[in-house]
Amino acid sequence: MWYFAWMLGVGFALLLAILNAMWGENEAGRAMIDSDEAES
Repeated sequence: MWYFAWMLGVGFALLLAILNAMWGENEAGRAMIDSDEAES
């Protein structure tokens, strides 16, 4: 039954990798929005 824990671990690692990539993709957009708010 070790493979259930292994699959959960791999799935969780993939989820974290996807969320990290999405965070990085939106970092520039968030920085641009923050700079626009600071100017107004």
